[in-house]
Amino acid sequence: MSSTTNQNETSQQGWFAKFLGVVEWLGNLLPHPITLFALFCVFIVVFSGIAEFFGMSVADPRPEGAKGRDADGIIEVVSLFSGEGLRRIVQGLVTNFTGFTPLGTVLVALLGVSVAEHSGLLSAVMRNLVIGASKRMVTVMIVFAGVVSNTASELGYVVLIPMAALIFHSLGRHPLAGLAAAFAGVSAGYSANLLIGTVDPLLSGITQEAAQMLDPEYLVGAEVNWYFMMVSTLLIVLMGTFVTEKIVEPRLGVYSDNDSDGTLGDQKVEEVTADEKRGLKAAGITFLIIAAILALTIVPEWGVLRNQETGGVKNSPFLKGIVVYIFITFAIPGFVFGKFAKTMKNDKDVIDAMSKGMSSMGMYIVLVFFAAQFVAFFKWTNLGTVLAVKGAVLLQTLGLDGPAVFVFFIMICGMINLTLGSASAQWAVTAPIFVPMLMLIGFAPETIQAAYRIGDSVTNVITPMMSYFGLILAVASKYQKNLGIGTLIATMLPYSIIFFVGWTILFYLWVFVFGMPVGPGAATYYTP
Repeated sequence: MSSTTNQNETSQQGWFAKFLGVVEWLGNLLPHPITLFALFCVFIVVFSGIAEFFGMSVADPRPEGAKGRDADGIIEVVSLFSGEGLRRIVQGLVTNFTGFTPLGTVLVALLGVSVAEHSGLLSAVMRNLVIGASKRMVTVMIVFAGVVSNTASELGYVVLIPMAALIFHSLGRHPLAGLAAAFAGVSAGYSANLLIGTVDPLLSGITQEAAQMLDPEYLVGAEVNWYFMMVSTLLIVLMGTFVTEKIVEPRLGVYSDNDSDGTLGDQKVEEVTADEKRGLKAAGITFLIIAAILALTIVPEWGVLRNQETGGVKNSPFLKGIVVYIFITFAIPGFVFGKFAKTMKNDKDVIDAMSKGMSSMGMYIVLVFFAAQFVAFFKWTNLGTVLAVKGAVLLQTLGLDGPAVFVFFIMICGMINLTLGSASAQWAVTAPIFVPMLMLIGFAPETIQAAYRIGDSVTNVITPMMSYFGLILAVASKYQKNLGIGTLIATMLPYSIIFFVGWTILFYLWVFVFGMPVGPGAATYYTP
């Protein structure tokens, strides 16, 4: 290796070391997301008192006669730092939590996903996709498996990423390239998917709460980004494959087992067993039968789950109850797989799987309690609406009231994601401000949410604040001893850059050039 190359690598490491230092410093300044929401609640109470004292207000942008609009046309900040505010907080604490839209929808969806996960169906599907791929297609299938594993994200991180490194190693390719490809699919392509998963009702519930600050009757379903996310899956797979084979793998060079930490041993990829193959076939047939039955309820004009007033699909019971179908299409094929693969025997095994899924949601439920209070306080005080109006005026003054505003919005979301890695935590904090703000300059909540999901995804792979980052680093260090955070982020940074550019371009073309909706019945523009 030449001295020039050494100098370049030293320079790159120095730059990444500084970058990581800033990210870690900012991340360490932040408390746990749950504590953060509790502090935000206290801040809103105190700040609302100060804002009311100084008469903070804005002109109501809603037309006369709109629901929730005051007769005088002025929106004033309402103080919670008062006796009346305390009474409202005490009386609303429980209902804020139980009425928080994402809570029930996510838990119901997870019940079905848990059956598919604990029966082994999701793991078998991923292994069958990757192991069964030809050598030429193995990178494509690893990235694709990473994207579709988002339905049960832990499987992607815990099963697929280590397996991808092993597969690349067995093919004589650099194992870190396989790890990077899988990591990019699972994490940088986090929101993309072919199916509606648990993240969709989670985000749409928060979006709906934020949109109702401006329009109390606005509804946002779990399916509102489905079209765009299906197309995004193809793009992520293509970009992930390109970056892996044309940038990351050549940069890593030829791998030698002497680079490992000496603990690899005789590792092998676990093959799909004969029982699992039978289970996959039976589960696939079951899924097709369920899909056909569901299609009969919505495709024909006489479909019982169509909108009974209009006869259309928009605002139909089918779309409003999409979480129920997520539950059904995962739980029933999951159990069928378990029976044929001999991992489940009866209803007790199904109940145990659901219980395990619920037990893993303890942290999420605690987070939702405080996030629900934060969103409710924001709505009660009118702070979200006031800040949104002022922000919308600023954007219009700067000339950023057109589609170009989404480039900056996606960048801001990506930057926030570097220090606040949880998708739900970040959106619960930012949605009450950005959703009404961008609605006021004419964009629909469904479109705003789709843009957010890009920013929230692309920087996942370059932030040490991401909850699974330590696990990925531990797996990578088996193949390259003394591997540091800087090396891992240097490997993943090309994915972040190219995913950001490519995904943002796709968003602009899909929404504003071709005029396609981001999901079934989803509007692009908001009209009060």
